[in-house]
Amino acid sequence: MNKTGVKICGLQSVEVLKSMVNLPVDYIGFVFADSKRRIDGVQAGKLLRVLDEWTSGSRPRSVGVFVNPGDALLNDVMEKAPLDVIQLHGQESPQRCREIREHFGIQVFKAWSVDSQGQTERSADELDAYVGTIDALLLDTYDPLYGGGSGKTFAWDRIPAYQAWTHQYGIPLFVAGGLTADNAEKLVHEYHPHGLDVSSGVETNGVKDIAKITAFVERVKQA
Repeated sequence: MNKTGVKICGLQSVEVLKSMVNLPVDYIGFVFADSKRRIDGVQAGKLLRVLDEWTSGSRPRSVGVFVNPGDALLNDVMEKAPLDVIQLHGQESPQRCREIREHFGIQVFKAWSVDSQGQTERSADELDAYVGTIDALLLDTYDPLYGGGSGKTFAWDRIPAYQAWTHQYGIPLFVAGGLTADNAEKLVHEYHPHGLDVSSGVETNGVKDIAKITAFVERVKQA
């Protein structure tokens, strides 16, 4: 069994989450940015309580996904749903990441968008400024509207360059973007990232599908 982590993102339903409690999932993501999967702090609080019912391994860590969040939104969510991780998908500066990390005393993951041709929204050289301000780097496919969450893959041949950077500074690397049970195993075998992040790839008609979630988790953990 490999140690690649699994993050299932975009959970909205207590019933679906309850059906997952026997799966070895490492992170559960909740979206607080503009998206069809968006929830509020009250909904997240109800979902967080389900994590205490987990029977497979340790309790998954809760991750809140935000895009350029203001203090009011962060404070409201954290008061109603004390998350373990804040994941930032916008143009948040290193200083902003540091502020959020220190204010709430929790980990901050920073998403970095890469497109299908391997181009990035910002220069890779800018990553150095984030050292000491983030706890993980997440590569996702660039989406012009939301920054990520497009459900499409990016140019995976760019992964090694980012891995070299994360290894240099001891920062975990997560990969998202168009992942499914069919391509996750290949990604793990070829690049061995710290974790995989999936949302639309485990949905049917826009709704989380427990059969697809189970298949994805099994493929990753058995890769």
